[in-house]
Amino acid sequence: MTNKVVSAADAAALIQTGDTLTTSGFVGIGVPDELLAALEARFLETGQPRDLGLVFAAGQGDGKSRGLNRLGHEGLLRRVVGGHWGLIPKVAALAVAGKIEGWNLPQGCISQLYRDIAAGKPGMLSKVGLETFVDPRNGGGAINDISTDPQLDLMQIGTEELLFYRAQRLSVALLRGTTADEAGNITMEREALTIDNLAQAMAVKNAGGVVIVQVERVARARTLPAREVQIPGILVDAVVVAQPEHHVQTYATGFSQGFTNRMRTPAGDMPPMRLDARKVIARRCAFELPVNGVVNLGIGMPEGVAAVAAEEGLLEHLTLTAEPGVIGGQPASGLDFGAAVNTDAVIPQNAQFDFYDGGGLDMTCLGLAQADRLGNVNVSRFGPRLAGAGGFINISQNARAVVFAGTFTAKGLELAVEDGAVQIRREGAARKFLRDVEQVTFSGARAARLGQPVLYVTERCVFELTPEGLRLTEIAPGVDLDRDILGQMEVRPIVGEVAMMDARIFRPREMDLRTDLLHLDLPDRVALDAASGQLFLNFEKMRLRSQAEVDRVGRLVEERCAPLGRKVDVVVNYDGFRIDEALEKPWARMVADLHARFYAKVSRYSGSAFMRMKLGEVFPEARTHIYETAEQARAYLEG
Repeated sequence: MTNKVVSAADAAALIQTGDTLTTSGFVGIGVPDELLAALEARFLETGQPRDLGLVFAAGQGDGKSRGLNRLGHEGLLRRVVGGHWGLIPKVAALAVAGKIEGWNLPQGCISQLYRDIAAGKPGMLSKVGLETFVDPRNGGGAINDISTDPQLDLMQIGTEELLFYRAQRLSVALLRGTTADEAGNITMEREALTIDNLAQAMAVKNAGGVVIVQVERVARARTLPAREVQIPGILVDAVVVAQPEHHVQTYATGFSQGFTNRMRTPAGDMPPMRLDARKVIARRCAFELPVNGVVNLGIGMPEGVAAVAAEEGLLEHLTLTAEPGVIGGQPASGLDFGAAVNTDAVIPQNAQFDFYDGGGLDMTCLGLAQADRLGNVNVSRFGPRLAGAGGFINISQNARAVVFAGTFTAKGLELAVEDGAVQIRREGAARKFLRDVEQVTFSGARAARLGQPVLYVTERCVFELTPEGLRLTEIAPGVDLDRDILGQMEVRPIVGEVAMMDARIFRPREMDLRTDLLHLDLPDRVALDAASGQLFLNFEKMRLRSQAEVDRVGRLVEERCAPLGRKVDVVVNYDGFRIDEALEKPWARMVADLHARFYAKVSRYSGSAFMRMKLGEVFPEARTHIYETAEQARAYLEG
């Protein structure tokens, strides 16, 4: 048996001119900085190797000099295929300037492609990327004019359009673990994520390439617990023991036991956010959280939703996830993003994207950089600045409901949240709501056509996606519609009935969101007036998302009415009521059953003309008994 432990310099010498590298890491987690630093040093000293290819899924960098930024030298790279570029500006600058070939493909597709490459398949079929800038009809993900080699093809199987992502030719893998034995078996007990290490190692090894892994320490051969081994030694050619400064757990945290998820951290370790634009947006997004559902939160503005959920005591009632493989717990933010504490599980990134692409997410909250009149969103390219799509396309295209979160304008926006209102002290110089976005990372037209629910949440208003484009639905207190919203948009949205955003969002104290989302106040919403014999159902601002919630309402009404032995007149308040479209028919059946057994005359009311129209569709036989005010509804019963 050969001892596979070598120096970083000797490992870098294994990389030859023309090789194609694949590297591990997610933001600042699991990045093989010791190996990247050694490769950079060799190139700067000798000019070798040159003309390397690079394939990576998640962004690996700190936005400055670490991670893949170490490879941002002219001559070192020739072509790069990557998912998220925003944290590697040195490499991105080479691509934007046309000094290297470059493509931006969906992070999840690259992650999944590693497995297909390992299996010797020619590529991978997926719907992800259709009608975005990745679609070959819209540029195929090419970053510049010299990037002419197609990376994917549009195909049709039966009546369905699909994209075929071509397999990459990989010859070197630079990976990272915690402990290696002398035979090259790798464990990852102090790492925050496992990411795609196993799939990448298999892909390169089966292609006859070289797999190099950096670790913190080395153990005697075959003394590691077999169940702890994440990369078997048969796949590993060389092991390098890293210097501590090149092997931090994340770029923000040297090491945290909480991020290993081998222990649970105490409650309250993450402090609540201060009340500013970020928290206002996160709070409004939190109103959309699906109880008992599975949620993905993107990097940036959406990270605050996790903090709000924790502050409101909601984390135990939903499952938060992050694309590198985190399931459950509370995701971290900033350069810790991707790590989490108190998780239920940490799985490989490619498996997480399988779950996402298959429709496993009940909701996602993602960043909002630009939106246009059709509901398209751009987070990937802004003139010469290349951010990259990351997992945004996989997630936004396949989640059952999407909430985009961001400030209404950018660059210099100053505002305060005081006295329960938003005060805009200086408007941002850059508009976000445009006639046309610079690049389509999310296709509003596709989402509208498929009936995907989509919201756009800002600190001053909320829009929803319709087949005709954006419709303004809510406005914040203190905001002027014409000056602060319409005057800051290139194209006027659809403006009909506009409600006021919930006042609790703009106050310092907790919102008691658990009561809203868990319907803890439901018994108080069903009241029987003994004197008049009338039943009052108060569904104001109530949101129903599941069949279980519909059934619970039905049971509670039955419990109140069954003992009476007679039918009662009913007044129902539907002001601000919301129900998912898929539940409208079950709700109507439940109400019809209650009506047949317990109700005499029924009147319903809502101040919203749109809601009255919807009620008329759901209860067509009762259209003449749907009113605008409570007084009108009661008058019908009394008359």
